[in-house]
Amino acid sequence: MRKFTTNSREETIELGEKIVKALPKDVKVILLDGNLSAGKTTITKGIAKALGVKGIVNSPTFTILKTYPGDVTLYHLDLYRLNEVGNDFDLEDYINDEDGFTVIEWPYQVNQLLPDRYVELKLTFINEDTREIEVHSHHINDEWEANIWNIY
Repeated sequence: MRKFTTNSREETIELGEKIVKALPKDVKVILLDGNLSAGKTTITKGIAKALGVKGIVNSPTFTILKTYPGDVTLYHLDLYRLNEVGNDFDLEDYINDEDGFTVIEWPYQVNQLLPDRYVELKLTFINEDTREIEVHSHHINDEWEANIWNIY
């Protein structure tokens, strides 16, 4: 586990971008854990930038899923309201899309669908500008674990 502190929206976006650029190419899922306003969508903007997404990235809270074309397609899922709206789509299709990259906010309803290798980011709101972000990797090699210390 590695913990980072960011002191602005821009730094949080930059950290998201650097995490994705450092990932092995076969790791395609990032889970985001944090309270409301913790910075989950902000860090997703950096993830999107790393994937070549050019459009505006915003929260999929009310739509559950937003798809962003880029060099790699980004599937941005927010499962906070999943029980309220029902599951009319197959989450597994997005999580296991080898040509896409999936970010899941409020992921705990889909633990059984997760691949073996993924990253979990735990975001904590400190104040209006500052966030703490813990990076937990699951079944990713030791080299990446060592490299994550030097990305930011």
